[in-house]
Amino acid sequence: MSHPQDEVHRHSLSDPSSFWAHQAEHLYWHKKPNSILTQTTKSLKSETEHPHWEWFAGGEISTCYNCVDRHVLAGHGHQPAVYYDSPVTGTKRTITYAQLLDEVEVLAGVLREEGVGKGDVVLVYMPMIPAALIGILAINRLGALHAVVFGGFAAASLAQRIEASRPVAILTASCGIDGAKGPMSYQPFIREAVALTKHKPSRVLVWQREQLRWGRLEKAKGERNWFKLVRSARARGVRAECVPVGASEGVYIIYTSGTTGTPKGVVRDAGGHAVGLHLSISYLFGVHGPGDCIFTASDIGWVVGHSYILYAPLLTGAATVLFEGKPVGTPDSSTFWRIIRDYKVTSLFTAPTALRAIKRDDPENKFLKRIGEDGGLNSLKALFLAGERSEPSIITMYQELLQKYGAPGATVIDNWWSSESGSPISGISLVPHAGKDRKTEARDHRPLGVKPGSAGKAMPGFDVRVVDDEGTELERGKMGNIVMAIPLAPTGFRTLWEDEERFHKGYLKRFDGKWLDTGDAGMIDADGYISIMSRSDDLINTAGHRLSTGAIEQAITSHPLVAEASVIPIPDALKGQLPFAFVTLSVPDHPSSAVPDSKLAEEIQKQVRSQIGGIATLGGIIQGKGMIPKTRSGKTLRRVLRELVENAVHGEFEKEVQWPATIEDLAVIEVARAKVAEYFRVKGRTHRAIEERAKL
Repeated sequence: MSHPQDEVHRHSLSDPSSFWAHQAEHLYWHKKPNSILTQTTKSLKSETEHPHWEWFAGGEISTCYNCVDRHVLAGHGHQPAVYYDSPVTGTKRTITYAQLLDEVEVLAGVLREEGVGKGDVVLVYMPMIPAALIGILAINRLGALHAVVFGGFAAASLAQRIEASRPVAILTASCGIDGAKGPMSYQPFIREAVALTKHKPSRVLVWQREQLRWGRLEKAKGERNWFKLVRSARARGVRAECVPVGASEGVYIIYTSGTTGTPKGVVRDAGGHAVGLHLSISYLFGVHGPGDCIFTASDIGWVVGHSYILYAPLLTGAATVLFEGKPVGTPDSSTFWRIIRDYKVTSLFTAPTALRAIKRDDPENKFLKRIGEDGGLNSLKALFLAGERSEPSIITMYQELLQKYGAPGATVIDNWWSSESGSPISGISLVPHAGKDRKTEARDHRPLGVKPGSAGKAMPGFDVRVVDDEGTELERGKMGNIVMAIPLAPTGFRTLWEDEERFHKGYLKRFDGKWLDTGDAGMIDADGYISIMSRSDDLINTAGHRLSTGAIEQAITSHPLVAEASVIPIPDALKGQLPFAFVTLSVPDHPSSAVPDSKLAEEIQKQVRSQIGGIATLGGIIQGKGMIPKTRSGKTLRRVLRELVENAVHGEFEKEVQWPATIEDLAVIEVARAKVAEYFRVKGRTHRAIEERAKL
């Protein structure tokens, strides 16, 4: 007998119209769709054609209504909607659905008076505070689109996004607080960005924070005090009702990270976004409504924050934790476990990098065990991981801890997705029954088994395949390019903001429109479990063998002393490339030397050789703490490390490297640079460049 998750997925692909029609019935439509799925061909200006599709054509929906009004009208206004927890300011606040509706109605009225209307874009540059969520919902309430930019992005990157989206207004705050670093003023970023752009938003609404205030507002340039506008509107009884939009109209634009060129604006459809997220929060995450609470330890600037801090929990009427802090240092590595205890969190969603940071600071899990032994984690049903590849050692360790301290049957679930997909492409469904009957109380069918190192099986509507470089599908167990058949599930994007040609070139052209290219490499095993090994451009070619950086990292981190590893290719005169590792150890007093002792190095090499094979033997190992650069969403920036090492091979230790605007901490690059230089002073003779290059 097949598992319910397999049956649900099969139904979603074999008869997508009936499957998604059933899911759409759970939401309120201002106008019911005429059809569920329409498939056509789109012609571009270049005369290229590519497959096109549309979900819920003819339907009209308000996501804000479904997130807020609907629950208040159903009598759930007293239920908690948002738990705001800010250890960096010492602030806690609970916002009920009725309170949220009140604040969103008034702010939407303010925005309407300030010139925001249906179809307009409003840019949001905010810290993790309640005003940010209220602002996004108010924008949506008017039928406008929001473009959230991570608070703290440099002015040049922010200016790019203003130029690209042409917002009529900007919502911002006087400052953000990045962990223990103290307040950071947003005023210079906003003013410089606006000065750099040809497009000038007519309004900039500023939420003043007491930790660091915005200076004198420049009213001639449209700067306004957010709080004063709201106070005036409330006194005058100004409020705004929901404005429904067409199902295929945009609900938001989110810009994907990149090092150069104009940012890519992924556009999310209103109807598919609401329907797909409403299914996933119950089906995958086990969050069904009042009484459930999800803590998504991300930021609203990332797609994870859009989907699972804000929209999905509120669509189902559950509570969401809005967290302003870090997994370590605010004040220590007990923070996540304390939040689970304080708000009776049922699902935690974070990135492996956060767990590595916690493991590094608390290798014996003393904080988790202390809170767990007091019963503080017994509400937690699952720990979800995404954003980068999860090594099996992390999954296994937390699986054992959850089984001891979490809710009965608690599990660790890896899942894989992207800004483009909008919701997980793969994972293990915590409540597979919800794919058939969302309201059933019979939740007795156990989830599929977890395979450490795998990101689970495909989620409803995503038809995932593995193909070679010519687009020919490979047999199970073979590594290749991960692609998806068209159409994507309803949460998936269908275009880029005002750039259909770039959408075709970036995602469809490589495989002639037959497959949508994810840019990831990996495999699907005989049971249908998907393993994402690396980005397609992170493969290492050693003497004609294609090796995955992710697979080698998995082998390295299976060593009990290794907390984190990043593998890159290093040029080699004999084999073309060799895998080269940066490792951080899980010991309280990290060794200062960049060169690991010979015993540890040989043990790591043995792990790699035994799990991958002799061909994967490492060309070198650099050890150090705080030297692996990451984006703010937790992705390792291998290309930065790769550039540092390639420069070092040629003796160019001080040469500048390219880094993306999404980098979390620029100082890490200099730590890595120093470690690379130290390593090459000792071991440099063992690494010979394939060819000399001109010193420019």
